Amino acid sequence: MQPGDAPYDGFAETFAREAAISAYNAHYDRPTVLGLLGDVNGLDILDAGCGPGLYLSELAARGARPVGIDQSADMARLARERLGSLAEVCQHDLAQPLAWADDASFDVVLLTLVLHYLPDRIRTLRELARVLRPSGQIVVSTSHPTADWLVSGGSYFTSGYVEESWSNGMPHRYWHQPLQAWLDEFTAAGLTLDRLVEHQPVPSMARHHPVEHEKLTHQPGFLAIRLRKRQPGI
Repeated sequence: MQPGDAPYDGFAETFAREAAISAYNAHYDRPTVLGLLGDVNGLDILDAGCGPGLYLSELAARGARPVGIDQSADMARLARERLGSLAEVCQHDLAQPLAWADDASFDVVLLTLVLHYLPDRIRTLRELARVLRPSGQIVVSTSHPTADWLVSGGSYFTSGYVEESWSNGMPHRYWHQPLQAWLDEFTAAGLTLDRLVEHQPVPSMARHHPVEHEKLTHQPGFLAIRLRKRQPGI
């Protein structure tokens, strides 16, 4: 596994505190993704880009056997502290092969709010598909292309990097592209679309984050996609 500096190093604890209760994480992405996963009891799940372990905690509580990896040493440390013996957590850069993982060793691969940071998304998706069992699924969540377009302006059909600075001072650089381009990359990686879900805020967001709730009930923020390995001959 590959150690090294990562964008979240130095910001991990601040992010962990915010993500535990924030509108976009606690009341938007986690409920949507966990709903798309369904029953995970007894499943081997790789959380690729596990952050501080918030999804890992949910998966372990639901009876899964989760493994978490993250490029950030700080994030991996926080996840290990959160999960203890409930999950294996290691530092690993998704730009590198998963040399430590056998073929077909996971029922589910989770890739939440990570894909838009990766330098070679197709190569990483192919590697994640390698460790996925034939009947398994990869669940991806990412920024909705329309939301990216509303932020960056210009043409919806333009692809490229967006650079921002978050309120905590962390630089934020991510890839945006139209929906068709995302789907083309999934196909190029040998995956097929099983289901696409456009996030909706859960009712608790209205109580804790009324401004964000009002916004996200009228325009998209994220989307989640369930992918399967393309079977031979299909």
